[in-house]
Amino acid sequence: MARFAWWKEASPDARRALVAASFGWMLDSFDVMLWAMVVAKLMPDLGLSKPAAGMLGSLTLAASAVGGLIFGVAADRFGRRKALMASILIYSVFTAACGFATGVAMLAVFRIFLGLGMGGEWASGAALVSETWPAEHRGKALGIVQSSWAVGYAAAAAVAALVLPVWGWRGVFFVGVIPVFFTLWIQRKVKEPELWTRARAASAGVRTGFGEIFGRKRLRLTIFVTVMNACTMFGWWGFNLWLPAYLSMAPEQGGIGLRPWAMSALVIFMQAGMWLGYITFGFISDRLGRKRSYVGFLVAAAAFMLLYSRTREPLLLFALGPFVAFFGTGYFTGFGALTAEIYPTSVRATAQGITYNAGRIVSAAAPFAVGSLAETRGFSFSFVVIAAAFLAAAALWAGIPETKGQPLE
Repeated sequence: MARFAWWKEASPDARRALVAASFGWMLDSFDVMLWAMVVAKLMPDLGLSKPAAGMLGSLTLAASAVGGLIFGVAADRFGRRKALMASILIYSVFTAACGFATGVAMLAVFRIFLGLGMGGEWASGAALVSETWPAEHRGKALGIVQSSWAVGYAAAAAVAALVLPVWGWRGVFFVGVIPVFFTLWIQRKVKEPELWTRARAASAGVRTGFGEIFGRKRLRLTIFVTVMNACTMFGWWGFNLWLPAYLSMAPEQGGIGLRPWAMSALVIFMQAGMWLGYITFGFISDRLGRKRSYVGFLVAAAAFMLLYSRTREPLLLFALGPFVAFFGTGYFTGFGALTAEIYPTSVRATAQGITYNAGRIVSAAAPFAVGSLAETRGFSFSFVVIAAAFLAAAALWAGIPETKGQPLE
């Protein structure tokens, strides 16, 4: 079919790279979002308050920022494939380890190491796909990668619905070790991008580094891209790490009071909107450009978030959920393409790791902030703050140029 001709224009190596990055990102989402699925049950067992539970979520995000920086440098130096495999191995092992936690301190240590692996996967996977796909289809390819996050999120909700009532929150975490086995396929089937291999050979003995990212040529742009991404992540993590708990908690605790199966069903239903948002954004940004697509999605995300903040009727939440997820997540598809088109191959993964994960450092405050605001002002007020973060991200695009279709340096 003509609509899938773009897929066939890529080489078999490019398609395998896309599969590897997509499954890595899907399993990353699966492992990370298991926390959101079980936190309401875990809190009374370990004696956690909402702010304390939010702090554990923030620790994971802060660690993921550090992991993104480390693995971005590793991907530029040792290769995209090796960095991708190492990150998947780390987040899988430490997700399962969370099931053995006997106290808050032990759980915090495991969540920190999980975050290191989680942060590393995106930088290496985004560089791998960006460097193997044609410029005119880069947005679509990265849209597929990003859409796999929604699949992983939905899988986490499904696993929680099946495992949580039988084996409890510890059993849910044990399932998170499954992604370890995917690294074997990557090792056998995925090759390093030729663009990276040639750049690595050409730069032997030549020093390249942070000057390409923070030098006079790109410093202002690096700052705008990083802060814009921080605002989007503040909104996304602040909402999504608390959403299952908000839906599950009793009304007297500020929640909706849904039963576990209903909460999981609503979250899974939302992932349909999230998946469509990711995929759609890739096609839209390849047609209209990165800037117009990003701003449109972010403004719409703020509007739907405000509607969500005023709604407590379960049926209306079901109706609004896919729209919140569509616009409040789809824009992430554009970030890999945007940063790939700004920075040269020698520092591409490092730059993507910095701009993506420095944003995560700022957004790490989101789970704690939302938990604290929910404790004192209620979840509705927290959701208004999240809408403001989306609007701030849209405004920051005033300092970011259009990069659509640019060949990679």
